[in-house]
Amino acid sequence: MESNVKRVLHTGISVYNMEESIEWYRKNLGFQVVKDDGYCPPLKAKIVFIEKDEYQIELFEYEEPKKIPEDRLTPNTDLQTVGTKHVAFATDDMDALKAGFVENGVDIAHEVRMGNDAVMFVRDCNGVLIEFIQEK
Repeated sequence: MESNVKRVLHTGISVYNMEESIEWYRKNLGFQVVKDDGYCPPLKAKIVFIEKDEYQIELFEYEEPKKIPEDRLTPNTDLQTVGTKHVAFATDDMDALKAGFVENGVDIAHEVRMGNDAVMFVRDCNGVLIEFIQEK
């Protein structure tokens, strides 16, 4: 069977506070708002799309968000649970990236070397894990 799937459109992330999340992704990763759908009554949620380098994240802020489960806050524990895990970004300077995160008070969850690659996981302002990889 030949697939007619063309390209990745976006990743969806539920957040506790839309404005705080937009600012976190802008300040730490360089994302900008490209579409604000406002409040969607059937979902009882606000929806905003942010973008960097033609990659979009769809943010959802529900009226009554459910707390992120404790086991989803640690990379190795989260990976054991079936389902979608995290978004990963490439970097060419992990040290500079980490220094910026430390300066901004970003929660660094895990750092490891995988062969020659440097890997770092951070938690956004909602506790959502994001991975960064510097390939050697």
